[in-house]
Amino acid sequence: MGKKIVIIGGVAGGMSAATRLRRLDEQAEIIIFEKGPYVSFANCGLPYYVSGEIEERDALLVQTPQSLKARFNLDVRPNHEVLKIDVENKQVHVQHEGNVTQESYDALVLSPGARPFVPPISGLAEAENVFTLRNVPDLDQIMTQFETQQPKKAIVIGAGFIGLEMAENLRKKDLEVTLIEMAPHVLPPLDEEMAKFVQQELEKNGIRVIVGQSANGFSEAGRKVHLEDGQILDSDLTILSVGVTPENQLAKDAGLELGLRGGILVDENYQTSQNDIYAVGDAIVTKQQITNEDALISLASPANRQGRQVADVIAGQKRKNRGSIGTAIVRVFDLSAASTGLSERVLRQTGRDIEVVHIFGKSHAGYYPGATPVILKVIFDAKTGQLYGAQATGQKGIDKRIDIIATAIKGNLTIEDLPELEFTYAPPFGSAKDPVNMAGYAGLNLIEGMSQGIQWHELQEKINQGAIVLDVRTDNELKAGQFERYVHIPLNELRARMAELDSKQEYIISCHSGQRSYIAERMLQQNGFNTKNLDGGFALYRTVRPEAIYHGSNN
Repeated sequence: MGKKIVIIGGVAGGMSAATRLRRLDEQAEIIIFEKGPYVSFANCGLPYYVSGEIEERDALLVQTPQSLKARFNLDVRPNHEVLKIDVENKQVHVQHEGNVTQESYDALVLSPGARPFVPPISGLAEAENVFTLRNVPDLDQIMTQFETQQPKKAIVIGAGFIGLEMAENLRKKDLEVTLIEMAPHVLPPLDEEMAKFVQQELEKNGIRVIVGQSANGFSEAGRKVHLEDGQILDSDLTILSVGVTPENQLAKDAGLELGLRGGILVDENYQTSQNDIYAVGDAIVTKQQITNEDALISLASPANRQGRQVADVIAGQKRKNRGSIGTAIVRVFDLSAASTGLSERVLRQTGRDIEVVHIFGKSHAGYYPGATPVILKVIFDAKTGQLYGAQATGQKGIDKRIDIIATAIKGNLTIEDLPELEFTYAPPFGSAKDPVNMAGYAGLNLIEGMSQGIQWHELQEKINQGAIVLDVRTDNELKAGQFERYVHIPLNELRARMAELDSKQEYIISCHSGQRSYIAERMLQQNGFNTKNLDGGFALYRTVRPEAIYHGSNN
């Protein structure tokens, strides 16, 4: 008999470790303890079963103990809860159907995952209609609530990725849905202006969105939800989705070192502070690959990769955890939103010297039927061009663009490399100048001094300091609204009317999206004018600051 490996927890990290170990070592004894009834299920698919988009519950169950035994000769034991790790004697204490037994190990892999964070809200213990969604038993409880109570009004607390998915699927089940988020905007991993497109899509589909508020109490067995501003909302069904926290109790009791927000500390080979004990998945502290700082990144792809890599390490292969950059996507009705790397907000908090570009493009060639808008944001180092992150929204092609930039970040490419990337092109599939290429060109213009950009959140301060917006949109486009303190000269008339401008005045040039205003910027700069280009133009500013847009004559 070969080495005996015990794995605590299944799903992504644990099962990836187990199956890879078997492929590497046919003689090893591999035991997987899972405290729940299902060792391998598609937890990312759970919200879509609520609405019926995924029709069969069995489709969520990826593997069974029987199939894993037949194919991989794995000893999978569901409904077995590990109560204690005896580090000194290299044993685990396991409870099953009321009986506690001991199991020895040569190597132990912890893959306990993360549990939903449940804030200390008054009245929560008495609430009968408040649920979290992390596993199949949670899903079963929610579906039972539908069968027995026929809820009409639902509240989702937390507008992260899972909260948005739940809000969408509850709405598709014809419930009246309210989404509550404590942060200033939905989808906090995105920056404010990009998240605004998501909020618009939610509201367009009948979801009430409340941001900058938290729930601080339940009453009437959960039927009333109290917000911090005094609002009281009715709810037949409430989903708590305010984030997750590492499932660390076993590790803590065993004396393993913990780090950021209670995550299990591991080295680059996934070994914990105790010999022969490894950990992977949502429970561990990993590295944000871009900054090399500690991070908790609860995503399926890194967990699967970590499970495979820890198996390699145990089997004697040389593998290192390089960290993760946190690439994620969510669908919200007809819109997709995705991000990779670090946000502008986080980067500005760290004091990094950054540049930002927003590109308004199309999912494929604009003249070919069915093209839809793509809004792509790329953040990079102002001097070196190092790519720090990207965000995108749109109906189609969002995954493609963010996956490309995530790959570029992992490959240490810079903003200067983006124009050089070559993509398949035919009118039904893409554009000859893809938004990723265009982001590279725009970024290169900033680094090389061909353009000076300002962001939407800097515009008001510039106006307060005396700057004037030079709007180069057409007369017809002005009907959509105007800026405060603006001069209007359409781009095609600008050369002939340049004398109307004051060379001592600072102008912030804007068009609809920032492309024509760059042309105007180059024209004016070379004629001695003091200008900057409003990145993202009127379209972006109107989306995120609609209250600052005027109709009629305001110049």
